[in-house]
Amino acid sequence: MSLLGKIRIPALVDLHVHFREPGFSYKETIFSGCHAAARAGYSDVYTMPNLVPAPDSLAHLSAQTAIIVRDSHIGVHPYASITLGQKGEGELVNIEELCTHVPGFSDDGRGIQDEGLMREAMTRIAAVNSMIVEHCEVNSLLRGGYIHDGEYAREHGHRGICSESEWREVERNIRLSDETGCRLHVCHISTKESVRLIRDAKASGVRVTTETAPHYLLLNDRMLQEDGCWKMNPPIRSEADQQALLEGIIDGTIDVIATDHAPHSAEEKSRGLADSAFGIVGLETAFPLLYTYLVKNGTISFERLIELMSTRGRAIMGLPMDASWATFDLDAQYTIDPEQFISKGKSTPFAGWKVYGRCVKNEYKGNVVYEAE
Repeated sequence: MSLLGKIRIPALVDLHVHFREPGFSYKETIFSGCHAAARAGYSDVYTMPNLVPAPDSLAHLSAQTAIIVRDSHIGVHPYASITLGQKGEGELVNIEELCTHVPGFSDDGRGIQDEGLMREAMTRIAAVNSMIVEHCEVNSLLRGGYIHDGEYAREHGHRGICSESEWREVERNIRLSDETGCRLHVCHISTKESVRLIRDAKASGVRVTTETAPHYLLLNDRMLQEDGCWKMNPPIRSEADQQALLEGIIDGTIDVIATDHAPHSAEEKSRGLADSAFGIVGLETAFPLLYTYLVKNGTISFERLIELMSTRGRAIMGLPMDASWATFDLDAQYTIDPEQFISKGKSTPFAGWKVYGRCVKNEYKGNVVYEAE
């Protein structure tokens, strides 16, 4: 495979995005999110249920799918929530009714604290051969934190989020997945302990897959700045965590790189580290960042990057391998400028980074959905 000039690859797949509609269209819409994704080389995206109404019933799901039918020109696949109202507690949704309409179930942004409730959810989801896509977080360990409980937090007087708040629930959910036989996909891991737990679980035959995001691979908490564009959940962790995640994408422990594309308004991201909303955008920066800073520097091969951003995600979700293609100009060099994003969200810690690689054509199921002018 030549890496010179333009190259046509299986279009990218993102298992974790927030398109904010219905409920929060001032942050992003299906229309704007799809156009940002198409421009970036994505053919299929999987949307999280942090919406109003949450997709916790067929009626509420239809409010989202009606917009998707009207406004999307790529594959948009909505997860249903696990609990009613996507509260992370209380009553489970009608899994048996929803399962044929969604690729999986998630309460993204809320870890399910009650082990009995999670066991019941996994048991029922396994019975219908679906999957649980889980944000892992122990609420009692958060203690009001908003960045990683590490060097920067201590030096600058910020409240930290400890690594155990993530890996402790990863550990529990792996155990429950093994017990119930439920397929478990662990969202946006950020800690070295999570990498180790998932590596060991895979070796033991547990049906677990996982993702991380570009910001956890390319940043660490020594790089933090007093700006809301550096605030996301889970937070950017230590250099040791960053290195463990890099090892995880090299050895196959980590299956896919998702963006956790999470747009907010400029005002919501203008309140500094303590008070800004959690989340950054990522669709329009993911490929060039990873190609430039992981492939061109020799950390991973180009073929491995395509596995992480396309073919492995297709396999996990049962998408065809030969229906959609993206063409990238790998020699295109430019500087990331959030004002040029199509997404309504502009908050990124990568503003000003110099990158290579730009999507010049995107074909979704034979239809050209983006072509550079």
